[in-house]
Amino acid sequence: MALMTTVIAASLALTAGVGVPSPGEGAVTVAGAFRAADDTGYGAVTYAPGTVPLGSRIRVTERIGEHGTWIELRLEGVKADRTFGAHVHAKPCGADPADAGAHYQDAVDPVQPSVDPVYANPRNEAWLDLTTDAHGHGSSQTSVGWRIRAGEAASVVVHEHATATMAGHAGSAGPRLACLTVPFV
Repeated sequence: MALMTTVIAASLALTAGVGVPSPGEGAVTVAGAFRAADDTGYGAVTYAPGTVPLGSRIRVTERIGEHGTWIELRLEGVKADRTFGAHVHAKPCGADPADAGAHYQDAVDPVQPSVDPVYANPRNEAWLDLTTDAHGHGSSQTSVGWRIRAGEAASVVVHEHATATMAGHAGSAGPRLACLTVPFV
């Protein structure tokens, strides 16, 4: 319970400056069941069915407002009691995990892939790391003081482990396990 209180308090602290915009200010929600990556019409795809099983579910909600962007990620039926990294990525999902491209960055690092903590950090990128419960359900949210530029973000990728923050590894979260294509507003 203490961990849950800490997580809730941290989430509230992150959203305090930006706030959660109301749904009418500009919002999108995309949900789906994970399919094999070799299927056509990439929506929600899994690249690691042992960890993100076929049929497990994902939902991403984005709301934009006067002071920035709020994004929520929900997973259901994935590997239980596990921490995943997750981020907004630049391109849509595809058959290959790399198809989603790099992390979306408000201020773009001129060196890619970006591992410089000046650029690869939760204030400049949308990080959605989460830990699942005993049933494989988990959620996270982030608020940032900027809006995603039109056409420059197209997916949320779930990674193998929590996102690193140290120089030379900042923003890294291991292999890409799953992806959801999202038409960010």
